[in-house]
Amino acid sequence: MLTAIVLVGSKNTDCRGNPLNLRHPLISTKFNTMAQSGKGSGKRGKPSYFMSILGVTLVLFLLGIIGWLVINANKLGSYFKENVEVGAYLRGDLNPKDSAALMNYISAKPYVRSIEFVTKEAAKARYMGDGNENWDKVLDANPLPNSVNFKVKQQYMNSDSLAAIQADLKQQTYVSDVEYPKALVDNLNKNIQRISVILLAVAILLALVVIILIDNTIRLAMFSNRFLIKTMQMVGATRWFIAKPMNTRAVVNGAISGIIAIAAVILVILGAERILPEMKAIHDNTTLAFLFGGLIVIGICITLISTHRSVIKYLRMKLDDLY
Repeated sequence: MLTAIVLVGSKNTDCRGNPLNLRHPLISTKFNTMAQSGKGSGKRGKPSYFMSILGVTLVLFLLGIIGWLVINANKLGSYFKENVEVGAYLRGDLNPKDSAALMNYISAKPYVRSIEFVTKEAAKARYMGDGNENWDKVLDANPLPNSVNFKVKQQYMNSDSLAAIQADLKQQTYVSDVEYPKALVDNLNKNIQRISVILLAVAILLALVVIILIDNTIRLAMFSNRFLIKTMQMVGATRWFIAKPMNTRAVVNGAISGIIAIAAVILVILGAERILPEMKAIHDNTTLAFLFGGLIVIGICITLISTHRSVIKYLRMKLDDLY
């Protein structure tokens, strides 16, 4: 009460029109304490930014690895599907004209990706190349027929489409039989579908975890700057003036995190392809470019949104609530 009377009765003209009387002992004490805390948080700002970049980089790297696995699963499924071979076996030895007519008929079909004519001698060479024994001591003639082997496009690699293709080709005069690995196709489709669903569920779950982790990391980094934010507000800085440099820094930090995560993912991809050279067959730069661009966008957006939310939160808080 005495303090209030003294303040009312005072004729100190230095405080007129000043919204904040820094000479008052209670206010000056809080302001000095906040300033000291602000200096301390300023000193901790750089490590916090480093740790936030490191944390965001780690979660983006994990997300990039999962995305790469999802892409590879789809590409690997497409690769296996498009390498399944269908064989149309011919009746006897056709003359070149009839063989060419049949080849043209099959190659004109929309489901054909690649096609080749396999002679008896080529079929025997394949048979021997698979590690089978030579039958020359038992048989005088080559029992393998001439055939037209072709690979089907991915969208036709299912049981219904292959059954329709088989029925159509069997109606041709020069075709004795049409075969394809039916059990392999069925198992391939089921396994690819199962793996894709599992990886998609993991990717969605990981994306949610990534958003939460990045948001918490940025909020912890901004917590050390809460007194700096409040100090700027108390000296008259506008909300936009306070938030702009921090938002800019958030964009830069998000981009840096995304670039570092991309570099780490590329190293993992190169290492995997070096250990398993077969993986180069499903390497797709276009899809990877979209994945890498997505990592940068995710890093920037989440970092920016989290930073801006934290700044607004501390601007709206009362001074006593910052302690």
